Amino acid sequence: MRDLRKSEVKVGITVIVGLVLFIWILSWAKNFSLTSNEKKLLVRFNNVAGLEVGDHVTINGVRKGAVEDFHVEGSNVIVKLSLEPDVKIQKDAVYAIYMLDLMGGKKVEINPGTTAEEINYGEIQNGLFYADIPSVMSMVGFMQEDLVQSLKDLRVTLSSINNYLTDEELSRDIKTSLSNLSQVTSKLNQMIDENSKSIKKLADNSVELTDEFKTFMKNNKDDITGSIKDLRTIAQKTDSLLSKANRFSDEIKNQQNALGKFLYDEQMVSDLKASIKRLNELTKIILEQITDDGVKVDVNIF
Repeated sequence: MRDLRKSEVKVGITVIVGLVLFIWILSWAKNFSLTSNEKKLLVRFNNVAGLEVGDHVTINGVRKGAVEDFHVEGSNVIVKLSLEPDVKIQKDAVYAIYMLDLMGGKKVEINPGTTAEEINYGEIQNGLFYADIPSVMSMVGFMQEDLVQSLKDLRVTLSSINNYLTDEELSRDIKTSLSNLSQVTSKLNQMIDENSKSIKKLADNSVELTDEFKTFMKNNKDDITGSIKDLRTIAQKTDSLLSKANRFSDEIKNQQNALGKFLYDEQMVSDLKASIKRLNELTKIILEQITDDGVKVDVNIF
């Protein structure tokens, strides 16, 4: 009886330990916890492409949680993440969905950021989706017709280029052009060889002229500087003279001086015109008398 009871106790302990191990393994695999102090975080993605509940959430590659749930909201997907209590995420954190393995598994990778301010875990964060191999293959499938058409166009282009390059007349023209280029190069080399002394002399003269110019500038530096200063002074005086002339012209136009008043005085101009008219009449009378009977002078002395 005692041995039977011991056996029952051993079986009970074994069952309890096995159950505890099973629960622990299940909680580790599915990130399930009996405690309620886990942090919850909502992240908005435009695509999740194969992400499943229970997939890993890693921070800098270290597993720190799991995907708890997700639902569609408009054109986006809201993913609910369950994170360990010690996780701290800053304002500049980056959330992205990566491919976990070649079999198509997914994970949510979080770069926690570097700023001092921590996020508000009650707000929805924005995440990124990076295309994986299945997504790329799907895109290639959508682009299949365009790729086939592009290959056909490329084949036509290569065929046209091949026909163009194998044309006999074109080949003769290319050979002729290359032959002419070779002749020109040969003549150019010959001309350089024949005129090498002249070219060297020209180069020497250029160097000598440069040296003389440097010497001239060095010896006449003060004179040149003085001439430049004189030219600057002349320019300043010219500007001053032009300013005075403009001011004088404005004074004339605005009748602010005697000449302006004289030129723009209508009465004076009218009197001047009348005087000139009378002078012309007097001159005309004198000329008529001179040409006819002379100047008649009627003088009564007494």
